[in-house]
Amino acid sequence: MKISPILVPLLTGCALGWTFPAAAAEPGEQVNKAPSVQDWAALANLPDLSGVWSPGPLDRFPPGSKTAPPWKPEQAAQIAALQKQEDDGNPHNIYVNCLPEGLPSSVTQTLNSVEFLVTPGRVTVLGEFDGNRLRRIWTDGRQHPADPDPTFSGHSIGRWEKGVLIVDTVGFLPQVFIPMGQGVGLPNNGDMRVEERIYLTGPDRLQVDLIVHAPRVLTGPWHASRTFTRHREQKFDLVESSCRQGDYLDDVDVKGNAVFTAIPKDAGGAPVPPDQAQAPNP
Repeated sequence: MKISPILVPLLTGCALGWTFPAAAAEPGEQVNKAPSVQDWAALANLPDLSGVWSPGPLDRFPPGSKTAPPWKPEQAAQIAALQKQEDDGNPHNIYVNCLPEGLPSSVTQTLNSVEFLVTPGRVTVLGEFDGNRLRRIWTDGRQHPADPDPTFSGHSIGRWEKGVLIVDTVGFLPQVFIPMGQGVGLPNNGDMRVEERIYLTGPDRLQVDLIVHAPRVLTGPWHASRTFTRHREQKFDLVESSCRQGDYLDDVDVKGNAVFTAIPKDAGGAPVPPDQAQAPNP
């Protein structure tokens, strides 16, 4: 595949050129059109994002951001309380019940590798977490729906500009977190928008720059970045994973069928050892 010249664009405060139209497609308008031979051939002119990308290390705040999000006063007080809990050794895990993290956590907080599948009209992002959770970035010219169904990853549309994938995402569930760490962060509470620039900075280095707009909880936009390193060896291939599988034991039912049996938990939610769970009450 032909690799376009590597560009290292600067993330500017005003984020010129990041804006996308918000109007919806006309009802009944065809989407997911069959790609032509020319559409497939055009992919050779895009940056090569193949391979598996592992994220860079986490810092005190999400990588690339030396300052915390600009919280509103009420949210700043909540964040201070969560930070104290963490500092005291009693962190409050903001990611619970194996629910998807969503943006921006899926970039700034992930410890798992990702793959980018570039095909005509879209870029599909596969994450190595909970059954290869996926995200679609539409590059076929469509606009955001006028009333998108809220999801964890939102509705993403993108375009390529000089080797940079520029992405605009709306339609988030209000429960999706803006994180400062595994135990410190708050829900966006609605109307969040995330802008991204995804680009190569070297043969095997990729950077994602984000601008998070969350008017319900932030006083202004928050900038963050994350770097990723490419691997092509087989040992780095994404594997299936399931966050919930750890809640079950491999078991056999009375008819000899292989089944999963729920692990009993105590009042605090901790798994109870099988020998204790099966022991008769005194």
